[in-house]
Amino acid sequence: MNPLRGIALKIASVLVFVGMATCIKSVAGEIPGGELVFFRSFFAIPVILMWMIWKGELAEGLKANDPWSHLWRGLVGTSGMAFGFTALGLLPLPEATAIGYAAPLLAVIFAAMFLGEKVRIYRMAAVLVGMIGVTIVLSPRLSLNSLETATYGEALGALCALTGAIFAALATVFVRKLIHTESIPAIVFYFSLTSTLLSLLTLPFGWVWPTPTQAAILVLAGVLGGLGQALLTSSYRFAETGVIAPFEYVSMLLALLIGYFIFAEIPTVTMLYGAILIIIAGLFIIWRERQLGIERAKARKVMTPQG
Repeated sequence: MNPLRGIALKIASVLVFVGMATCIKSVAGEIPGGELVFFRSFFAIPVILMWMIWKGELAEGLKANDPWSHLWRGLVGTSGMAFGFTALGLLPLPEATAIGYAAPLLAVIFAAMFLGEKVRIYRMAAVLVGMIGVTIVLSPRLSLNSLETATYGEALGALCALTGAIFAALATVFVRKLIHTESIPAIVFYFSLTSTLLSLLTLPFGWVWPTPTQAAILVLAGVLGGLGQALLTSSYRFAETGVIAPFEYVSMLLALLIGYFIFAEIPTVTMLYGAILIIIAGLFIIWRERQLGIERAKARKVMTPQG
Protein backbone atom coordinates (compact mmCIF):
# COMPACT_ATOMS: atom_id res chain seq x y z
CA MET A 1 0.00 0.00 0.00
CA ASN A 2 1.17 3.49 -0.89
CA PRO A 3 -1.59 5.99 -0.07
CA LEU A 4 0.19 9.04 -1.48
CA ARG A 5 0.73 7.27 -4.79
CA GLY A 6 -2.90 6.13 -4.81
CA ILE A 7 -4.10 9.69 -4.18
CA ALA A 8 -1.82 11.05 -6.91
CA LEU A 9 -3.17 8.51 -9.41
CA LYS A 10 -6.75 9.30 -8.39
CA ILE A 11 -6.24 13.04 -8.88
CA ALA A 12 -4.56 12.35 -12.21
CA SER A 13 -7.57 10.27 -13.29
CA VAL A 14 -9.91 13.11 -12.31
CA LEU A 15 -7.85 15.58 -14.35
CA VAL A 16 -7.93 13.27 -17.35
CA PHE A 17 -11.68 12.58 -17.11
CA VAL A 18 -12.48 16.28 -16.84
CA GLY A 19 -10.29 16.83 -19.91
CA MET A 20 -12.28 14.13 -21.70
CA ALA A 21 -15.57 15.80 -20.69
CA THR A 22 -14.23 19.12 -21.97
CA CYS A 23 -13.44 17.54 -25.35
CA ILE A 24 -16.91 15.99 -25.55
CA LYS A 25 -18.61 19.24 -24.57
CA SER A 26 -16.72 21.22 -27.22
CA VAL A 27 -18.23 19.10 -30.03
CA ALA A 28 -21.43 17.77 -28.43
CA GLY A 29 -23.65 20.27 -30.22
CA GLU A 30 -22.31 19.21 -33.61
CA ILE A 31 -21.77 15.43 -33.32
CA PRO A 32 -24.61 12.94 -32.58
CA GLY A 33 -24.56 11.26 -29.17
CA GLY A 34 -24.06 7.74 -30.50
CA GLU A 35 -21.07 8.90 -32.53
CA LEU A 36 -19.60 10.55 -29.42
CA VAL A 37 -19.92 7.28 -27.53
CA PHE A 38 -18.23 5.40 -30.38
CA PHE A 39 -15.15 7.63 -30.48
CA ARG A 40 -14.93 7.73 -26.68
CA SER A 41 -15.09 3.93 -26.45
CA PHE A 42 -13.24 2.75 -29.56
CA PHE A 43 -10.13 4.89 -29.10
CA ALA A 44 -9.97 3.96 -25.42
CA ILE A 45 -9.43 0.29 -26.31
CA PRO A 46 -5.79 0.60 -27.53
CA VAL A 47 -4.89 2.49 -24.35
CA ILE A 48 -6.54 -0.15 -22.17
CA LEU A 49 -4.81 -2.98 -24.06
CA MET A 50 -1.41 -1.29 -23.66
CA TRP A 51 -2.12 -0.80 -19.97
CA MET A 52 -2.98 -4.49 -19.56
CA ILE A 53 0.18 -5.53 -21.43
CA TRP A 54 2.29 -3.21 -19.28
CA LYS A 55 0.77 -4.69 -16.11
CA GLY A 56 1.20 -8.23 -17.44
CA GLU A 57 -2.57 -8.80 -17.27
CA LEU A 58 -3.49 -9.17 -20.93
CA ALA A 59 -4.57 -12.83 -20.69
CA GLU A 60 -6.51 -12.12 -17.51
CA GLY A 61 -8.12 -9.03 -19.00
CA LEU A 62 -9.33 -10.87 -22.09
CA LYS A 63 -10.92 -13.67 -20.08
CA ALA A 64 -14.67 -13.30 -19.55
CA ASN A 65 -16.17 -15.78 -17.09
CA ASP A 66 -19.65 -14.23 -17.25
CA PRO A 67 -20.24 -12.71 -20.72
CA TRP A 68 -23.92 -11.97 -20.11
CA SER A 69 -23.14 -9.85 -17.04
CA HIS A 70 -20.58 -7.93 -19.10
CA LEU A 71 -23.29 -7.32 -21.69
CA TRP A 72 -25.78 -6.00 -19.13
CA ARG A 73 -23.13 -3.82 -17.54
CA GLY A 74 -22.30 -2.55 -21.02
CA LEU A 75 -25.92 -1.73 -21.78
CA VAL A 76 -26.51 0.35 -18.66
CA GLY A 77 -23.04 1.91 -18.77
CA THR A 78 -23.36 2.89 -22.42
CA SER A 79 -26.81 4.36 -21.77
CA GLY A 80 -25.40 6.40 -18.90
CA MET A 81 -22.56 7.62 -21.10
CA ALA A 82 -24.92 8.63 -23.91
CA PHE A 83 -27.23 10.59 -21.60
CA GLY A 84 -24.25 12.19 -19.85
CA PHE A 85 -22.72 13.30 -23.15
CA THR A 86 -26.05 14.75 -24.25
CA ALA A 87 -26.25 16.70 -20.99
CA LEU A 88 -22.75 18.11 -21.54
CA GLY A 89 -23.93 19.65 -24.81
CA LEU A 90 -26.97 21.28 -23.20
CA LEU A 91 -25.83 22.34 -19.72
CA PRO A 92 -22.90 24.27 -18.24
CA LEU A 93 -20.03 21.92 -17.36
CA PRO A 94 -20.20 22.52 -13.57
CA GLU A 95 -23.93 21.87 -13.52
CA ALA A 96 -23.68 18.63 -15.48
CA THR A 97 -20.83 17.58 -13.16
CA ALA A 98 -22.85 18.34 -10.03
CA ILE A 99 -25.88 16.34 -11.20
CA GLY A 100 -23.55 13.47 -12.10
CA TYR A 101 -22.56 13.29 -8.44
CA ALA A 102 -26.01 11.80 -7.81
CA ALA A 103 -24.72 8.47 -9.17
CA PRO A 104 -22.90 7.27 -6.00
CA LEU A 105 -25.87 8.36 -3.89
CA LEU A 106 -28.29 6.39 -6.04
CA ALA A 107 -25.88 3.44 -6.05
CA VAL A 108 -26.44 3.10 -2.29
CA ILE A 109 -30.18 2.70 -2.88
CA PHE A 110 -29.78 0.33 -5.84
CA ALA A 111 -27.26 -1.81 -3.97
CA ALA A 112 -29.84 -2.26 -1.20
CA MET A 113 -32.57 -3.07 -3.73
CA PHE A 114 -30.68 -5.46 -6.01
CA LEU A 115 -27.75 -6.77 -3.97
CA GLY A 116 -29.38 -6.96 -0.57
CA GLU A 117 -26.85 -4.61 1.03
CA LYS A 118 -27.90 -3.19 4.39
CA VAL A 119 -28.34 0.58 4.44
CA ARG A 120 -28.45 2.01 7.93
CA ILE A 121 -30.06 5.27 8.92
CA TYR A 122 -26.84 7.32 8.68
CA ARG A 123 -26.20 6.49 5.04
CA MET A 124 -29.87 6.83 4.13
CA ALA A 125 -29.93 10.28 5.75
CA ALA A 126 -26.84 11.23 3.74
CA VAL A 127 -28.50 10.01 0.54
CA LEU A 128 -31.57 12.11 1.37
CA VAL A 129 -29.44 15.23 1.93
CA GLY A 130 -27.59 14.57 -1.31
CA MET A 131 -30.78 14.17 -3.30
CA ILE A 132 -32.06 17.44 -1.84
CA GLY A 133 -28.88 18.97 -3.27
CA VAL A 134 -29.62 17.39 -6.65
CA THR A 135 -33.14 18.82 -6.52
CA ILE A 136 -31.73 22.27 -5.81
CA VAL A 137 -29.39 22.04 -8.82
CA LEU A 138 -32.23 20.83 -11.04
CA SER A 139 -34.84 23.33 -9.80
CA PRO A 140 -33.96 26.28 -12.05
CA ARG A 141 -34.23 24.01 -15.10
CA LEU A 142 -37.35 22.03 -14.21
CA SER A 143 -39.36 24.20 -11.82
CA LEU A 144 -42.75 25.38 -13.13
CA ASN A 145 -42.03 28.80 -11.64
CA SER A 146 -38.88 29.08 -13.74
CA LEU A 147 -40.20 28.02 -17.13
CA GLU A 148 -39.90 31.55 -18.45
CA THR A 149 -36.14 31.53 -17.81
CA ALA A 150 -35.28 27.88 -18.51
CA THR A 151 -35.09 26.96 -22.16
CA TYR A 152 -36.26 23.64 -23.53
CA GLY A 153 -32.68 22.60 -24.19
CA GLU A 154 -31.64 23.29 -20.60
CA ALA A 155 -34.60 21.34 -19.23
CA LEU A 156 -33.77 18.43 -21.53
CA GLY A 157 -30.13 18.64 -20.48
CA ALA A 158 -31.08 18.47 -16.79
CA LEU A 159 -33.25 15.40 -17.39
CA CYS A 160 -30.48 13.75 -19.43
CA ALA A 161 -27.91 14.43 -16.70
CA LEU A 162 -30.18 12.90 -14.06
CA THR A 163 -30.99 9.91 -16.27
CA GLY A 164 -27.30 9.44 -16.95
CA ALA A 165 -26.63 9.42 -13.20
CA ILE A 166 -29.31 6.76 -12.71
CA PHE A 167 -27.75 4.51 -15.35
CA ALA A 168 -24.27 5.15 -13.93
CA ALA A 169 -25.52 4.05 -10.50
CA LEU A 170 -26.99 0.89 -12.01
CA ALA A 171 -23.67 0.25 -13.75
CA THR A 172 -21.96 0.49 -10.36
CA VAL A 173 -24.26 -2.22 -9.04
CA PHE A 174 -23.38 -4.46 -11.99
CA VAL A 175 -19.68 -3.86 -11.38
CA ARG A 176 -20.09 -4.83 -7.72
CA LYS A 177 -21.64 -8.07 -8.89
CA LEU A 178 -19.05 -8.66 -11.62
CA ILE A 179 -16.14 -8.16 -9.25
CA HIS A 180 -16.90 -11.56 -7.67
CA THR A 181 -16.24 -13.46 -10.91
CA GLU A 182 -14.27 -11.12 -13.18
CA SER A 183 -10.94 -9.34 -12.98
CA ILE A 184 -10.80 -5.54 -12.98
CA PRO A 185 -8.93 -5.45 -16.35
CA ALA A 186 -11.66 -7.64 -17.89
CA ILE A 187 -14.41 -5.36 -16.58
CA VAL A 188 -12.66 -2.28 -17.98
CA PHE A 189 -11.84 -3.85 -21.35
CA TYR A 190 -15.21 -5.45 -22.04
CA PHE A 191 -17.08 -2.30 -21.13
CA SER A 192 -15.19 -0.34 -23.77
CA LEU A 193 -15.68 -3.14 -26.31
CA THR A 194 -19.40 -3.48 -25.57
CA SER A 195 -20.04 0.26 -25.65
CA THR A 196 -18.19 0.52 -28.98
CA LEU A 197 -20.38 -2.18 -30.54
CA LEU A 198 -23.59 -0.79 -29.04
CA SER A 199 -22.80 2.73 -30.29
CA LEU A 200 -22.62 1.39 -33.86
CA LEU A 201 -26.34 0.59 -33.61
CA THR A 202 -26.97 4.36 -33.79
CA LEU A 203 -25.16 4.67 -37.15
CA PRO A 204 -28.41 4.68 -39.20
CA PHE A 205 -29.77 7.58 -37.10
CA GLY A 206 -27.61 10.28 -38.61
CA TRP A 207 -23.89 10.19 -37.92
CA VAL A 208 -21.94 13.08 -39.45
CA TRP A 209 -18.47 13.19 -40.99
CA PRO A 210 -16.35 15.19 -38.51
CA THR A 211 -14.01 17.91 -39.62
CA PRO A 212 -10.29 17.27 -39.05
CA THR A 213 -10.42 19.38 -35.88
CA GLN A 214 -13.51 17.60 -34.59
CA ALA A 215 -11.98 14.20 -35.40
CA ALA A 216 -8.82 15.10 -33.47
CA ILE A 217 -10.88 16.19 -30.47
CA LEU A 218 -12.98 13.01 -30.58
CA VAL A 219 -9.92 10.76 -30.81
CA LEU A 220 -8.34 12.67 -27.93
CA ALA A 221 -11.52 12.15 -25.88
CA GLY A 222 -11.25 8.40 -26.44
CA VAL A 223 -7.57 8.28 -25.55
CA LEU A 224 -8.18 10.34 -22.42
CA GLY A 225 -11.08 8.07 -21.48
CA GLY A 226 -8.89 4.98 -21.71
CA LEU A 227 -6.05 6.67 -19.84
CA GLY A 228 -8.46 7.82 -17.13
CA GLN A 229 -9.75 4.30 -16.63
CA ALA A 230 -6.20 2.95 -16.35
CA LEU A 231 -5.20 5.63 -13.83
CA LEU A 232 -8.37 5.17 -11.79
CA THR A 233 -8.00 1.39 -11.64
CA SER A 234 -4.33 1.68 -10.73
CA SER A 235 -5.10 4.14 -7.91
CA TYR A 236 -7.13 1.50 -6.05
CA ARG A 237 -4.11 -0.82 -6.05
CA PHE A 238 -2.21 1.53 -3.75
CA ALA A 239 -4.81 2.85 -1.31
CA GLU A 240 -8.17 1.96 0.21
CA THR A 241 -11.34 3.28 -1.40
CA GLY A 242 -12.13 5.45 1.61
CA VAL A 243 -8.76 7.20 1.30
CA ILE A 244 -8.87 8.16 -2.37
CA ALA A 245 -12.60 8.36 -3.20
CA PRO A 246 -13.06 11.88 -1.72
CA PHE A 247 -10.65 13.27 -4.30
CA GLU A 248 -13.31 12.62 -6.95
CA TYR A 249 -14.79 15.97 -5.95
CA VAL A 250 -11.72 17.80 -7.24
CA SER A 251 -13.57 17.54 -10.54
CA MET A 252 -16.04 20.22 -9.39
CA LEU A 253 -13.26 22.77 -8.93
CA LEU A 254 -11.85 21.86 -12.34
CA ALA A 255 -15.29 22.03 -13.95
CA LEU A 256 -15.86 25.49 -12.48
CA LEU A 257 -12.51 26.74 -13.78
CA ILE A 258 -12.87 25.18 -17.24
CA GLY A 259 -16.49 26.25 -17.52
CA TYR A 260 -15.57 29.85 -16.72
CA PHE A 261 -12.34 30.26 -18.71
CA ILE A 262 -13.09 28.05 -21.73
CA PHE A 263 -16.89 28.08 -22.13
CA ALA A 264 -17.64 31.43 -20.41
CA GLU A 265 -20.07 29.71 -18.01
CA ILE A 266 -20.76 31.57 -14.78
CA PRO A 267 -22.12 29.28 -12.02
CA THR A 268 -25.28 30.33 -10.24
CA VAL A 269 -25.57 30.54 -6.45
CA THR A 270 -28.35 27.93 -6.57
CA MET A 271 -26.13 25.47 -8.41
CA LEU A 272 -23.27 26.02 -5.95
CA TYR A 273 -25.53 25.49 -2.92
CA GLY A 274 -26.88 22.27 -4.38
CA ALA A 275 -23.40 21.03 -5.34
CA ILE A 276 -22.12 21.67 -1.80
CA LEU A 277 -24.95 19.57 -0.32
CA ILE A 278 -24.27 16.74 -2.79
CA ILE A 279 -20.54 16.77 -2.04
CA ILE A 280 -21.09 16.81 1.74
CA ALA A 281 -23.47 13.84 1.44
CA GLY A 282 -21.02 11.96 -0.78
CA LEU A 283 -18.12 12.58 1.60
CA PHE A 284 -20.19 11.39 4.56
CA ILE A 285 -21.11 8.16 2.77
CA ILE A 286 -17.45 7.55 1.92
CA TRP A 287 -16.46 8.19 5.55
CA ARG A 288 -19.23 5.91 6.81
CA GLU A 289 -18.20 3.13 4.44
CA ARG A 290 -14.63 3.45 5.69
CA GLN A 291 -15.77 3.22 9.33
CA LEU A 292 -17.88 0.15 8.61
CA GLY A 293 -14.96 -1.43 6.76
CA ILE A 294 -12.72 -0.89 9.79
CA GLU A 295 -15.35 -2.41 12.08
CA ARG A 296 -15.74 -5.46 9.83
CA ALA A 297 -11.96 -5.93 9.67
CA LYS A 298 -11.74 -5.83 13.48
CA ALA A 299 -14.59 -8.34 13.78
CA ARG A 300 -12.88 -10.73 11.36
CA LYS A 301 -9.62 -10.39 13.28
CA VAL A 302 -11.35 -11.28 16.56
CA MET A 303 -13.08 -14.27 14.98
CA THR A 304 -9.90 -15.60 13.32
CA PRO A 305 -8.24 -18.34 15.39
CA GLN A 306 -4.85 -17.30 16.65
CA GLY A 307 -1.74 -19.41 16.36
